[in-house]
Amino acid sequence: MEKNYVPPCVRKTTIGGQAVIEGITMKGPKKTCLAVRKPDNEIVFQESETDKPSKIWKLPILRGCYTMATAMIRGVKDIETSADLSEQDDGDYEPSRFEQWLMDKFGDEGVNRIIMGVAMLFGTMLPIILFMLCPTLIVSVLPAGAPYFVRSLLEGLVRIILFLLFMWSVSHMKDIERTFRYHGAEHKTIFCYEAGLDLTVENVRKMPRFHPRCGTSFMFVMMIVPILIFAFVQMDNPWMRMAMRLVLLPLVIGLSYECIRFAGKHDGLISRALRWPGLQMQRLTVFEPDDSMIEVAIAAMQRVIPDDGSDDWDKAHGSK
Repeated sequence: MEKNYVPPCVRKTTIGGQAVIEGITMKGPKKTCLAVRKPDNEIVFQESETDKPSKIWKLPILRGCYTMATAMIRGVKDIETSADLSEQDDGDYEPSRFEQWLMDKFGDEGVNRIIMGVAMLFGTMLPIILFMLCPTLIVSVLPAGAPYFVRSLLEGLVRIILFLLFMWSVSHMKDIERTFRYHGAEHKTIFCYEAGLDLTVENVRKMPRFHPRCGTSFMFVMMIVPILIFAFVQMDNPWMRMAMRLVLLPLVIGLSYECIRFAGKHDGLISRALRWPGLQMQRLTVFEPDDSMIEVAIAAMQRVIPDDGSDDWDKAHGSK
């Protein structure tokens, strides 16, 4: 099979996944499954009912903000859970004095909530500061009379460069590199399911690893959309511009989601153009998995496939 061969799609599914530490979370329309491979090679599972958004969160723009927020919250929880499950059991481990003080004061559950809260805060603030505020501050050196579209375009270029450098650097970390390989296993498994083939390691291994409906593509579109929005926000004060970027962030997220949704629903020239940059970006975030990783992805996928076809993309998002 050719290296970049994309199998014919007989079904387009709404099932999506997220790579975690030594595992994968697969989210279907009814069930969500976290599958993690433990150090003893056993695959363990944590299954739950998939949350259903209220009607207001299904409206355009708002559904993108809901998807982003829930994905972040679920992602932090699953990463924490997968880290606990994948750790080698060490009965001789003794907590530090600070760790013991935290456990005595807040209890194990309290400490976990604190860690999760700090992780959520850090995970939310870092990309906002690095990719939204820093480009504005850097481009503020331009003369006050510079055209706003030029200013916005340069901010976009700086944002993309920072994003590429960030993704390139983290992709070379050993633990992250393995997580990105699980990311590849997730994509390949979804491709295999959409091609109507049996979910076997041999079939999944042949599939491409770059999927058009990947979160990486969504992140890259979020780098582009502000160029168009902020070209019309005419403010010379850099601090006011940064404040406005925070205010309009939900709009950026919502519009980016609608672009990815359109690209996933259609297969015309415009949708292919929208998908292409994100597919290239996946070279930094989606690596080739080994067979053990594919086994984890298949196991998670099989547990969330509904028996009534409710994961059909056209039924969920409307026919083409």
